[in-house]
Amino acid sequence: MDGQSKSLNYDQVISDLLTLPTVNEAMNFLAADNEATTAEQIELTSIPAPPFKEAKKGVWIAGRFQALGLKDVHTDAEGNVLGFIPGTADEKKIVISAHLDTVFPEGTKVDPVIKDGIVYAPGISDDGRGLAVLLTLIRAIQASEIKPLHTLLFVATVGEEGLGDLRGVKALFREREDIGGFLSVEPGTPERVTATAVGSHRYKITFKGPGGHSFGQFGLPSAIHALGRAIAAISDLTVPSDPVTTFTVGTISGGTSINSIAQEASMGLDMRSVSQEALSELEDKAMQYIHQAVKDENARWNNGDLIEAFIEQVGDRPAGAQPADAPAVQAATAVIRAFHLEPVFKPMSTDSNVAINLGIPALTLSGGGECGGEHTLEEFYNPEKAYLGAQTVLLIMLAFSGISNQSPSVLLPPVQ
Repeated sequence: MDGQSKSLNYDQVISDLLTLPTVNEAMNFLAADNEATTAEQIELTSIPAPPFKEAKKGVWIAGRFQALGLKDVHTDAEGNVLGFIPGTADEKKIVISAHLDTVFPEGTKVDPVIKDGIVYAPGISDDGRGLAVLLTLIRAIQASEIKPLHTLLFVATVGEEGLGDLRGVKALFREREDIGGFLSVEPGTPERVTATAVGSHRYKITFKGPGGHSFGQFGLPSAIHALGRAIAAISDLTVPSDPVTTFTVGTISGGTSINSIAQEASMGLDMRSVSQEALSELEDKAMQYIHQAVKDENARWNNGDLIEAFIEQVGDRPAGAQPADAPAVQAATAVIRAFHLEPVFKPMSTDSNVAINLGIPALTLSGGGECGGEHTLEEFYNPEKAYLGAQTVLLIMLAFSGISNQSPSVLLPPVQ
């Protein structure tokens, strides 16, 4: 934290922002734009974006970015869609992002249905709401003619969900060294904020052996027995409650028939923590137990080293945390309290993980509107007063970027 950030009165910064005519105009625009934003959210949700197949929705978003006047709109090699609102200073940019992908497989019916004012559709809130907020923010900034101090970089990312493994935002940070702050928008009511990144390591572990007939080849080691030994050992692991650390064997498969010695068996292992160190320690223990399970199954039958374990990492989301007095956290707290709400900080695994892990100020914000059933076919979204979420995102974004000749950035040094 630099000297300027230490001396800032965050409540006063936000109060001063709210006195600016351009900011008030933008806030009023967001409220008036709520119905149009909902219509756009419904439209974009109707475009399927299954894991690793987000391109069609990306083309749609790129078209909207261009139509709204963003500069240098383009799609990078990973599939992220980028566009800029130039600021007075361009050396460090503030990213505002939402993700294109959903968890739903190809072929899922995603056509939104409206009933009693509630919109039902897979992906309508996660992350249809985030993408819609990006678009209404761009309109509000353009309509109010706010000139950001630091350039705003709008990004629609790919690969946020599941085995996408944050591939979009990872690519963004691999390619760019000019990001001074990062915001992502997810569904939820505006008091919800994520400043702590839940990291995860995910593995597919496959045990393989010769297999055989359960009677004729009895005495050969079994891949399923080895799998069972590993699961039993892992299930007895102890993990800290602070930092919060968890694990589960989420999937298992294998075997040929009830009367076969299993030739192959696999499990999916998910390990999570808000601490990178605790996550690595858990991973080390789990791997020891997996290798020990192989040794024990081979030793049980004393026929040589016939069972092997093949370990494939299928997910690596970095962990990280920011202290309560971090500028990003204090700015979000001040904004949410300006709406007479009390902030609720909830650790999650989102696109912000990468920035937080790198030490770049980052938050995941809630786009507004009551919602539920995320990751299910019954997902829903209520647009009533959803603009309140967009308004909190706007103010936090402007606190991060600053406004040229009117308001400082709470993150970055004064522009000379």
